[in-house]
Amino acid sequence: MGEDITAILGMVVLQICYAGLNIISKLAMQSGMNPLVLLTYRQIFGTLAIAPFAFFTERKTRPKISVAVLIQILLCSLSGATANQILFFIGLKYTNPTVSSAMANILPAATFILAVLFRQESVRIKTKPGLAKVTGTIICVCGAMLLSFYHGHTIGLGESKIHWAYIERMRDRNPNRQGNHVVGSILLLCSSFAWALWFVIQARLSVKFKAPYTSTTLLCFMASFQCGIIAVISEHNIAAWSLKSTSRLVAALYTGVVCSALTFSITSWIIQRKGPLYVAIFTPLLLIIVAILSWALLGDKLYVGTVIGSVLIIIGLYAVLWGKSKEMKLQDHNMEKPTIEKLPNGTHNNIDEKDDMEMQLSLK
Repeated sequence: MGEDITAILGMVVLQICYAGLNIISKLAMQSGMNPLVLLTYRQIFGTLAIAPFAFFTERKTRPKISVAVLIQILLCSLSGATANQILFFIGLKYTNPTVSSAMANILPAATFILAVLFRQESVRIKTKPGLAKVTGTIICVCGAMLLSFYHGHTIGLGESKIHWAYIERMRDRNPNRQGNHVVGSILLLCSSFAWALWFVIQARLSVKFKAPYTSTTLLCFMASFQCGIIAVISEHNIAAWSLKSTSRLVAALYTGVVCSALTFSITSWIIQRKGPLYVAIFTPLLLIIVAILSWALLGDKLYVGTVIGSVLIIIGLYAVLWGKSKEMKLQDHNMEKPTIEKLPNGTHNNIDEKDDMEMQLSLK
């Protein structure tokens, strides 16, 4: 009972941390901070924050870092850190935190699409789990398209009683335009697919290299150079790299330390005890928290299209998660049943399918 409550509290804290990422990053960019510069600082501070965990917790159990492992980590950094986060931060700059958090919920559907293309998943549309995953994916994509291209009428929530002079100045200086909203939403959608591609690559890496803190440290370290090179090419002004502004310094430290080191530690702890689906189930909570904070602090308006699109994405998300959950339970049930192999001498031998599957995974 105590562990269940701790897991729930951990998930709530996790969503609050990610909500802070959306709000604080948006404020930093409204102050004029280049999103590529912010992302570079995030990778640098993230590397410095995670490296001690990797050294002290995995120094005795860390497998050998081969060239093949380094290549896979490089691919993970290109997809999961550089491409994903560049698209996310630029998309956030052009839209608002509510849209960015809603688009994040399309991740399971995007992962399913890419896993099918890379033959890590089978569709099995004639089964209930397979049909749920396909239907959920279609609903997610439809919700994302609606969120991107349709605003509709404003939903009257009244005015927030919170008036922060700094935020109001930033908001008046950088109003969002409809054209930017469409471009930003498309970039956020592409960000989810880049993130999903990282999941597909990471699935193979985690089988060969079971040292998550070390791989994450190397991933952030590589991404620091990748994002740094892109940011330097994009932004030549030295003043743009200054962290003298409080909002920029807070954003850089928060995104790196809290949203890389702390959230990774919390997520790893919960996945170890409750499984990955448990973590995914709580993701819509982020949308609710961000929508409230965006209205209260940033004065963002809520549109009919945003609400309908978000609801469709959440329905599709749970459909995909339900299908995946049923499929995993069925696989676990089948692996518990021993199969009988007839030997040449006429005797029989029990084969544990779970061990056989693990052996096949280790050979990939």
